[in-house]
Amino acid sequence: MLAELSRKMKQLMCLLIWFFLLEAPAFEIPTNGLPERSLSEEESGERMENVDQVTLYSYKVQSTITSRMANTIIQSKLVNNSPQPQDVVFDVQIPKGAFISNFSMTVDGTTFTSTIKEKTVGRALYSQARAKGKTAGLLRSRALDMENFKTEVNIRPGAKVQFELHYQEVKWRKLGSYEHRLHLLPGRLAKHLEVDVWIVEPQGMRFLHVPDTFEGHFDGVPVISKGPQKAHVSFRPTVAQQRKCPNCSETAVDGELVVMYDVHREEKAGELEVFNGYFVHFFAPENLDPIPKNILFVIDVSGSMWGIKMKQTVEAMKTILDDLRAEDQFSVVDFNHNVRTWRNDLVSATKTQIADAKKYIEKIQPSGGTNINEALLRAIFILNEANNLGLLDPNSVSLIILVSDGDPTVGELKLSKIQKNVKQNMQDNISLFSLGIGFDVDYDFLKRLSNDNRGIAQRIYGNQDTSSQLKKFYNQVSTPLLRNVQFSYPHTSVTDVTQNSFHNYFGGSEIVVAGKFDPAKLQQLGGIITATSASTDLVLETLAQMDDLEDFLSKDKHADPDFTRKLWAYLTVNQLLAERSVTPPLRHRRSLAPTAATKRKITKTILQMSLEHHIVTPLSAMVIENAAGDERMLADSPPQDISCCSGALYYGSKVAPGSIPSWASPSPTPTALSLVAGPPMEATPPSHVIRVENDPHFIIYLPKSQKNICFNIDSEPGKILNLVSDPESGILVNGQLIGAKKPQDGKLSTYFGKLGFYFQSEDMKIEVSTENITISHGSHTSILSWSDTARVMNSRVVVSVNKEKTVTLTLDKEMSFSILLHRVWKKHPVNVDFLGIYIPPTNKFSPKAHGLIGQFMHEPKIYISNERPGKDPKKPEASMEVKGQKLTVTRGLQKDYRMDIVLGTDVPCWFVHNSGKGFIDGYYKDYFVPQLYSFLK
Repeated sequence: MLAELSRKMKQLMCLLIWFFLLEAPAFEIPTNGLPERSLSEEESGERMENVDQVTLYSYKVQSTITSRMANTIIQSKLVNNSPQPQDVVFDVQIPKGAFISNFSMTVDGTTFTSTIKEKTVGRALYSQARAKGKTAGLLRSRALDMENFKTEVNIRPGAKVQFELHYQEVKWRKLGSYEHRLHLLPGRLAKHLEVDVWIVEPQGMRFLHVPDTFEGHFDGVPVISKGPQKAHVSFRPTVAQQRKCPNCSETAVDGELVVMYDVHREEKAGELEVFNGYFVHFFAPENLDPIPKNILFVIDVSGSMWGIKMKQTVEAMKTILDDLRAEDQFSVVDFNHNVRTWRNDLVSATKTQIADAKKYIEKIQPSGGTNINEALLRAIFILNEANNLGLLDPNSVSLIILVSDGDPTVGELKLSKIQKNVKQNMQDNISLFSLGIGFDVDYDFLKRLSNDNRGIAQRIYGNQDTSSQLKKFYNQVSTPLLRNVQFSYPHTSVTDVTQNSFHNYFGGSEIVVAGKFDPAKLQQLGGIITATSASTDLVLETLAQMDDLEDFLSKDKHADPDFTRKLWAYLTVNQLLAERSVTPPLRHRRSLAPTAATKRKITKTILQMSLEHHIVTPLSAMVIENAAGDERMLADSPPQDISCCSGALYYGSKVAPGSIPSWASPSPTPTALSLVAGPPMEATPPSHVIRVENDPHFIIYLPKSQKNICFNIDSEPGKILNLVSDPESGILVNGQLIGAKKPQDGKLSTYFGKLGFYFQSEDMKIEVSTENITISHGSHTSILSWSDTARVMNSRVVVSVNKEKTVTLTLDKEMSFSILLHRVWKKHPVNVDFLGIYIPPTNKFSPKAHGLIGQFMHEPKIYISNERPGKDPKKPEASMEVKGQKLTVTRGLQKDYRMDIVLGTDVPCWFVHNSGKGFIDGYYKDYFVPQLYSFLK
C-alpha cells in the first residue's frame, strides 16, 4: 500500500515538474548593459504565438543623451523553435556619421566579443579565418543617411542567440531643434519590445516632442516624462499593438521613432561645460538681426496636395509673406505637370506685391502630376539671371524653398538625374531647402537635393499642423548664423582644442568646440568668442560652472559622466578625417593635408584615437571573434562621405574641386581601391590609335598596313553598342548613344554619352558619362566628378582623371583606354556634351576578342588599289579588298582631339560607307547589346 502511494506521489511530482517546465519562459540570457523587465502572460494580457520558426523573445533599444552626446544600445534575443537549423539575421540601421563602439553576440552558449584593430590588420585576421574554412562574416554596407550593420548566423534546433550593438553620435542642432532618430526594425513580433530614450541636459530643456511617424498606428503608446533638465521617452507596445492588423502575424514596428527637443540658451555666448579634464562649448545664438533675402518659393500643387495639405500650405504662405521685409525680394513658382510663375523675375516685398502674391496663391487649385525637375530649374534660372544682371544686394542671401509631398510623375523621373541637373545649374551663392509633407514623400531624395546645395531638409507628417510647421521651417532657414566665428580660451592649461566648423549659415546650425585641460592648473575656464553678425561685430565671454555640473551629473543614473571625453573624441576624429581627405569649402581654398608627412601624422593620430576610444572609423575595423579566436567577423566602416553625413564637418557644402574626394579609401590594401594626390597619369599621346569621335566616327588604325580605315555608325539615341568584348580575358567596353537636341538637314546626330568598362578578373566596373565617373569594385561604389584631378588605383587597374579633359584607364600598365570629354555651350541650339574614346592597338586581348573595335585587335589583311578621282575632287576613291570582299572607299579627313580639344588634328583615312558594311563582321546592328555591361553574344 505504501509502495503504491509512493509510486503515485512520484508520478504526481513528475507531472508537476513537467507542467512547470512547459510554463517556464523560453530562455533568459543575462544582459550586458540593458535593464531586464520580465512580463508574465498575465501582465502582457495575451499569449505569444509561435507563428515563426524563429521566435523573437525580446527587442530592446536604449539611448542615453547627455549634453547632446548620444549612446545607443540595440539588443535582440531569439530562439530557434524549429526542428531544423535556421538562419538568424541581426540587421539594424545606425545614423551615418555615428561610431560603432562595441558589438557582442552569444550563439548557443558561445560568446563573441569585439576589439578594434587597424583596418588592414582586421581584414587580414578576417581573411585568415575565411581561408581556414572557419566562420567569417563581413559586416558592412552603405546607404544615404543610414549604415546597415548586418550579420547572419545559423543556429541548431532549440538554440538561442543574443546580439548587442553599441554606437555613439553627437546631436547637431538643425532647424531650431535636436533630433534623435532610432530606426526600429525587429522584423517580427517581439514578446518584449522596449525602447527607452533618456535625455539629460544641464542647460535645461525648452521643449520635447515625439512626432507620429507610424501613421497613427501607435497613437498613445509613447510615454513622455519631462522635467526642467531631464526627460524620458518610453515606447513599449504589447504584442497586440505591434500587429499590423488584429489577426496579422506581421509587425507594424518598421520605421523611425523620432524624438525632437531643444535647450534653453543665452543670447550672448552659449554654454560651456567642463568635466573630467575635458570641456565642450555649444554656441547657437538666436534673435540675430535679419539680412536681405532673395527667396523663391517652389510649391507643389499636384493632385495629391488637394484638401487640408493645400489649405494649410496656402495659409502658411500668406503668413510667411507677411514676415518679409521691405529689403527682401521674392517670387513664387507653383507646379504640377506644368510649371507656372507668379512673376518671371524677383520683385521687392512691398505691400502691393505681397497682397498680389497672396491673391495668386489663394486661387491655386491642386490637380495633375508632379514635375519637380522643371520647377526647380525654373527657380534656379530666375535667381541666376538676377545675380548675373547685378540685381541682387551683395550682402543678401539667396534661398529656394521647395514644398512637396510626392515623387516626380511628369518630365524627368530619374531622381539621380534631377539631382545632377539641380547641382549643375545651381550657383554657389544659392541654398536649397526642402520641406517634405506626408508619409509617402521620398524624404531621402529631398535630403540629397538639399545636402548637395547647402541646405537642409525637413519632414512634416500628414497628421501634424502643416501651417505652423511650415512657418517655423521658414523662420529657421531664413535666419543666418554668425560669420567669421573665432573661439579662444586664454589659459595655458587648455590643449587639443577641436572645433566643428559648420559653413552653412542657415537652419539654426550650431558651432561646437571641445578640448582638453589640466585640472590641476585650472581654477576657472572661460571662453571668448569674436564673430560678425549681419549688422555688427560681437565679442562674447563665457565662464563654465564646473562644480554645479559635477553635482548635477552625480545625481542621475542615466547621465553619462564621460560625455565630454566622448564628444571631444568624436569631434576630433571627424575633423582629422576631414583634414586628411578634403579641402575646406571656402572661397580661397588650400589643402589641409598638403604633404605626405602631414597626412601620415594625421592617419597615425586617427588610428591611435580609434584604439584608445574603442570606435570604428574609416581607418579601423572591429574584429568580432570567439574566445578561441578561430571564428571571426569584421565590422568595417564605409569610407567617409562628409558631404551628406549627419553631423559631419562642413555640413551642406561642396567639396572643393581638385581635392581628394571624400570616398577615397584611406588605408589601401593590395586588393582595395586607393586614391593618391597629385596629377593624373599623362604621356605624349601615341600617334596611331583606334579612335571613336563625333557622330560616332570610328577610325581604325591597322599597324601592319599602316593605314587608317574609317566608318560611321548611324543609329538611334539610347542604343548600346559593343566596342570590345573579350570573354576569355574578361574585358568589356560598351558605349551608349545620345542624340543631338534636334535634327539638322533631316538627320539627328548621335554621340557616345556614356561608356562602360568591365574588368572581370578585378570585379571592377567603370562607368564614364559626361557628368561623372562611377567606379564599382565588388560591393564598393565610388564616384568622381569631371571637376576632380586624381588617380584611383588597385593592384591592376589605374583610373586617372585630368580635370574637365580626359579619363585614362590602364590595366597592368600595358593596356590603356583614354576617354575625352567634349563640352559644348549649354544653350547651344543643337549640340550636346559627348565622349570620345582612344585605344592603342595591343596584342593583350585573346583570340576571342570581338566587337566594333575588338575585332581589329587582330588585324585583317587589306589591299587598296585603283585609286581614282571621286565625285568630290577633294575626296578620291579606291578599291579595298578585305575579308574576301571588294569595297569602294573614299579618301577623307577625320579628327583626333587629344592635342587640341577644340579644333582637333586632321587624320587622313579611307572611309567605308554604309556603317562599315563589309569591313566589320556582319551588320552594325549585330553589335547592339541590352545592358551597359553585357558581353557580345
